[in-house]
Amino acid sequence: MKLEVKKLDATKRELNIEVSGDIVKNKFEDVFARIAKEAKVPGFRPGNAPRDILEKKFSGAAQEQVLRELIPDVYGEAVKKESLDVIEMPEITDVKLEGHNLTFKATVEVSPQINIKDYKGIKINYQRVSVGPDEVKRNLDSLKESRKLESLDDAFARGLGYPDLSELEKAIERQLFLQKEKLQRQQIEDSIIEGLTKDLDFKIPQSLINRQLQDLIRQAKVDLALRGLPREKIDQQDEALSKELAPQAKKQVQVYLILAEVAKKENIPLDEQMPHKVMELLMREAKWEEKK
Repeated sequence: MKLEVKKLDATKRELNIEVSGDIVKNKFEDVFARIAKEAKVPGFRPGNAPRDILEKKFSGAAQEQVLRELIPDVYGEAVKKESLDVIEMPEITDVKLEGHNLTFKATVEVSPQINIKDYKGIKINYQRVSVGPDEVKRNLDSLKESRKLESLDDAFARGLGYPDLSELEKAIERQLFLQKEKLQRQQIEDSIIEGLTKDLDFKIPQSLINRQLQDLIRQAKVDLALRGLPREKIDQQDEALSKELAPQAKKQVQVYLILAEVAKKENIPLDEQMPHKVMELLMREAKWEEKK
C-alpha cells in the first residue's frame, strides 16, 4: 500500500491511498468465487460456469463488490498505520480501479492536539454548606402566603403531609441543604472546567459541534412539545434554536475533548462514564481552600 497524508488544517487530513497487485487480485478472486456459486448462466450448473463467461457477464457487479469491500479495509489499515484519531466517517473521492490497481482519496476529521499539562492541583474555593433558621422561616412564610393561611402550626404541617410543624421545618432544612449542596457542586465543577480551559487554544472539529448542536435542538424541541407548543410552531424554531444553542454546543464539545485528553493520560476508558470519572479524579487532585 502506498500512502500519502496531507494536513489540510488543524483537524482535517487527506489520505491518498494506492493498493495494487495481490491485494486487489485476491479480492477479485474471492468475489468471483462467490458469484460463481450463485450465478445463473444458461447452459451451466451453478458453480460450473467458466471464469471468462462470468467476467463478461458480471464484471460490473464484481468491480462494485470489490470496491465495497476493499476500500473500507484499506482505509482502516491506513488509519491504523498513521495512528489517526478519526472522529467522523471519511469522505471517499477520486476512486479509480484499473485492472489490479486501486487508488482513492479519504478526507477525514481527527481529534485536535490538546497540550494539556497542569490538570492536577486546580484551585477550588469552597464554603461549608449550612442552612440558618431564618432561611427555614422564609420558606415557611412563602408556603403560608401561597395558601393564604393565618398561622403556621401543626395543623398546617399535617395538611402538607407532616406530623407536626417541627418535622416540616426539618424537611425544609434538608431540602435547602441539598439545593445548596447541588449548587456548590456545580460551581466546583465549573471552577475546574475554567481551570482546565483558560490556557488552552485548539481548533474544535466542526462536525462534532454540528452533531452536538443537533442533539441540543432535538432536546429543546421535546421540551417545547412537553410545554404544549403545537408541532407546526416547533418546526419553525430550527433557525432560532440553532443560533441560541450554538455557543453551548461548542462549549460542551470543547469540555468533552479536554476531559477525554485527561482520560487518555490517566488510562480511563472513553465510555459513557468517562466525564464523571475524570471529574472525580480532578476533584481528588485539586487544591481545596475553604472560604472564610
